[in-house]
Amino acid sequence: MFFSFDGVDGVGKSTQIRLLAEALREREREVVTCRDPGGTALGERLREILLNHHATPIHRRSEMLLFMASRAQLVEEVIRPALADGKIVISDRYLLATVVYQAHAGGLSPDDVWRVGDVTVGGVMPKLTFLLDMPAAKAAARQQRAPDRMEAQGFEYLERVRQGFLTEAERFPHHVTVINADQPIEAIHAEVLRRAVSVLPPVS
Repeated sequence: MFFSFDGVDGVGKSTQIRLLAEALREREREVVTCRDPGGTALGERLREILLNHHATPIHRRSEMLLFMASRAQLVEEVIRPALADGKIVISDRYLLATVVYQAHAGGLSPDDVWRVGDVTVGGVMPKLTFLLDMPAAKAAARQQRAPDRMEAQGFEYLERVRQGFLTEAERFPHHVTVINADQPIEAIHAEVLRRAVSVLPPVS
């Protein structure tokens, strides 16, 4: 089973991934967590370029393809083998993020990005994506680090990101579940866990 978490930075993805992984392990499930971009030697190199090289000009199409390259490696090196072994995979971001950041907010065609993504992931898609939703400005205010290259594009860009997520959630309501991130951590976790458990097969 494959889950992913998404949303603008600052909504609490890392915390909720950790809590879900812990809860599932307590239920005797094997869990693998990863991050996208990243999670492999190649992916971490590309992550550094994509998020931390503020002075390096990167066209949106190039940006999209670099994210896809990192994701393709993550799928083949980490996600697909873990799923084949019957493990639960939880990813911090996945294909939906590129559709939103580079297309809805960045000006590319969402349908084109989905098509490139289909080739990239080779059929490996999350059973459920947890979209943690919060206004971009409020989420940014919770950040306790310097903005990365994507975040540094400003609140207007980040709010387009948020609206892009919500648009895609409306398009794919059976695969993207929206959760209000502006509530206590334990309340969010309880909702995430309830929805995750509802789609998991019984422990054999």
